[in-house]
Amino acid sequence: MSTVAEQLRSAREAKNLTVEQVADLTKIRTDHIRALEEGNFGVFSAPIYIRGSVKNYAAVLKLDTTAVLAELAVELKGTEKFSEPPPLSESKRTFVDDIALLVAKLNWKVGFAGLAVIGLTLILGVSFWAWHHNQKSDPLKNLPPAVYQPAGAGDTLPLHR
Repeated sequence: MSTVAEQLRSAREAKNLTVEQVADLTKIRTDHIRALEEGNFGVFSAPIYIRGSVKNYAAVLKLDTTAVLAELAVELKGTEKFSEPPPLSESKRTFVDDIALLVAKLNWKVGFAGLAVIGLTLILGVSFWAWHHNQKSDPLKNLPPAVYQPAGAGDTLPLHR
């Protein structure tokens, strides 16, 4: 089985097209077309550019793009540079990243409703506890009958019950 580079070059030559003509048709730079025909994928910075260029090139040459891209995927896995997708970032995830991801996944409507229910329950619970505690410690509950004493007089009068 021939490589993708060989298929592209032989199809171009079979159609009697020059590299410059293919560049005009595909809008791919001539040095990139030569690199594709040589199998020199290291010229490209990422596999997405290789796949896009090969797809456009194969479409112009009327090749089966699905089969060519499948063979390209196998070839790219064999290269050291493009065998694995590049990391999205250079740094490792931190605790703050994990928290931010959790917060981003929250359903805020349900979260706020849940917080409202918890807050209301807490307020009602504390209010009931304070009312119940206040009922037990009533300072006027166990006092003896009071006696009224006017400020200036020495006479005391009993209060009605």
